[in-house]
Amino acid sequence: MKIQSKIMMALGALMLIGLYYQPFWTINMSAPQYPEGIGMHIHIDDVTGHNRHDLQSINTLNHYIGMAEIHKEDFWEFEIMPWVIGFLIAFGLLAAAVGNIKLVITWLVLMVLLGIVGLVDFYMWGHEYGHNLSPDAPIKVPGMSYQPPLLGCKQLLNINACSWPYTGSIFIGLSMVLAAGVVWIEKFKK
Repeated sequence: MKIQSKIMMALGALMLIGLYYQPFWTINMSAPQYPEGIGMHIHIDDVTGHNRHDLQSINTLNHYIGMAEIHKEDFWEFEIMPWVIGFLIAFGLLAAAVGNIKLVITWLVLMVLLGIVGLVDFYMWGHEYGHNLSPDAPIKVPGMSYQPPLLGCKQLLNINACSWPYTGSIFIGLSMVLAAGVVWIEKFKK
């Protein structure tokens, strides 16, 4: 591989370090009872409120409609994701150091597969979270489920919930663009 390609691949791998410091997903909720809005950020190892008491407010709201509370400890993904990202960083740096385009392509395929698995896992969590309601809930609406949107906005009773990629996703996207650029330079640009 050309030195330019090696540098691009190394930078792409190193961009993933940003995931240790920035959330990669956000869910925003607005409703008449929350005029300022509430929400949560999803990190590779944690879930936090946008503001100090947002997660507590979301859990209180969940109680009334029979949804489970949200706690970091309930997500096995938070235990493994820092290791998975660490592996991807190391593998990407190895691909850059060795200068093997097949390793770069393998890294890129792993990133795409991880993204697909992550979205499927998030959808399945949202489905379970929004459909498995407590029969003892103070507020019951027959036939209503509260599955948050996977991507985009959705009206849930009087709450507008929006789910979007966040700052950390920029690092993911840029790292994949750099790796794809390496593949293009090495395979197609003559």
